[in-house]
Amino acid sequence: MEGGIHGGADKSAFRECFSLTWRNPYVLRLAFSAGIGGLLFGYDTGVISGALLYIKEDFKTVDRETWLQEMIVSMAVAGAIVGAAIGGWANDKFGRRSAILMADFLFLIGAIIMAAAPNPSLIVVGRVFVGLGVGMASMTAPLYISEASPAKIRGALVSTNGFLITGGQFLSYLINLGFTDVKGTWRWMLGIAGVPALLQFILMFTLPESPRWLYRKGREEEAKAIMRRIYPAENVEQEIGALKDSVESEIFEEGSSEKINITKLCKTKTVRRGLIAGVGLQVFQQFVGINTVMYYSPTIFQLAGFASNRTAILLSLVTAGLNAFGSIISIYLIDRTGRKKLLIISLFGVIVSLGLLTGVFYEVTTHAPAVSSLETQRFSNATCPDYNSSVKAQTWDCMTCLKASSPSCGFCSSPSGKEHPGACWVSNDSVKDLCLNENRLWYTKGCPSNFGWFALLGLGLYIIFFSPGMGTVPWIVNSEIYPLRFRGICGGIAATANWISNLIVAQSFLSLTEAIGTSWTFLMFGVISVIALLFVVVCVPETKGMPMEEIEKMLEGRSLRFKFWKKRSQLDEKRNQTA
Repeated sequence: MEGGIHGGADKSAFRECFSLTWRNPYVLRLAFSAGIGGLLFGYDTGVISGALLYIKEDFKTVDRETWLQEMIVSMAVAGAIVGAAIGGWANDKFGRRSAILMADFLFLIGAIIMAAAPNPSLIVVGRVFVGLGVGMASMTAPLYISEASPAKIRGALVSTNGFLITGGQFLSYLINLGFTDVKGTWRWMLGIAGVPALLQFILMFTLPESPRWLYRKGREEEAKAIMRRIYPAENVEQEIGALKDSVESEIFEEGSSEKINITKLCKTKTVRRGLIAGVGLQVFQQFVGINTVMYYSPTIFQLAGFASNRTAILLSLVTAGLNAFGSIISIYLIDRTGRKKLLIISLFGVIVSLGLLTGVFYEVTTHAPAVSSLETQRFSNATCPDYNSSVKAQTWDCMTCLKASSPSCGFCSSPSGKEHPGACWVSNDSVKDLCLNENRLWYTKGCPSNFGWFALLGLGLYIIFFSPGMGTVPWIVNSEIYPLRFRGICGGIAATANWISNLIVAQSFLSLTEAIGTSWTFLMFGVISVIALLFVVVCVPETKGMPMEEIEKMLEGRSLRFKFWKKRSQLDEKRNQTA
């Protein structure tokens, strides 16, 4: 926040965060109440991955059509695009608190519709409502927290939103696992999402509006009263003075506080440079593939050779737990290591992890067990029709079997071991039961493999590296890099870019794995990660511990920083010596 007092370099911002919030728990209450929006975001991201497995069992049209599975996942993302765009306008017009209340209401309506849906179409409708709420919450929660936080601990407190996102994902996998044997599995999974939305709706009624927004709208006394509750008495007047100067200078410069358009955003140097960094980070956050893991992790584990729905969800719980752990690391590192350095370390790890996953899935697809003619024709009425009509049936393996489409077929593993030749049979419930009743494994997504555990290792490493850096830093940077006057609308633009990128990834992942293979899909994400690393090095500034007015001044005269490992003070000293 403006005019924040900075401590010595030997103090950890992490310890300072706990110290300040211990002395003034009101700040922590603001952060965690608003951060429930992050919990909703995370829960929706995670819950659909497990629910989809059981929706496919209840609605055979969903099981047959890949595009319908992608639509159920991605319609929430489409709703979030609209929600994020509306959220930017609603934040500036009605305030941060009101935008969060609107998001909660939409999310609650969506959860009720999904839980009661009698067909896939209404599930899609419910997902759109949920997406609208998630989109608004995704850009409003970090903005609200940022504007109610002292500069010294702003990064750590905004990271609580990231922690609650990953905590929501972990909670969703726990609930998915808990309801696997309950009647109405996916209805419970999707319907419970309404509970945290209702809780936040109630809590936000007891909290104030953002002091920055109030001051910007001329409600100065309200803003001052809230700031006196947030800051120590010795710092309050300094903070109020800095905020007053910021708003007055903006109004003087612009002549009016309400005339904002795209042309103005592009012509304003600080906003333009902020948008390049902020929007770029949000786009790359999605294009390095994170939501393929969060939306489809059980499916990915099945592609790696784990047949059981329950096993796939249980392994997904491991990755969700690592994601939550990574966000805790982020809270510790964000104001100590810095935003940019954390992003670079994160992307290095992501690139290595995606390389490992590319190799794992290449091995899975090239070492699939063969189809045994003897096993396949044990039950002539169950034999896959494409296998019977093929002139090269002797060359078939499990992957060939799963690609059969008239009708779709599944692979029943050998009773002597899953890596031995098995049977290629028609994929339906009765044939599946026939296979399972013989204590064999039934595969419809991926093939038996001894490399499956390496997929768990690759996904685990990916999450551990992604979460502390690319998982949380883009939201933190976007909450602090824009001038106050443009913060709501620019945050909306960046969040909208995030959700559009999310939609592209969510709507295309399963189709890509079918068209070019899982291995090539992960390789593509790896190449994009390399490009993202170059972008961060060149285009993203370091904002660690800087009051927001200093960030503005830094963007005004900023040059590209390739020597990211050097502290800003060292570079400034060298620049002064040169001058």
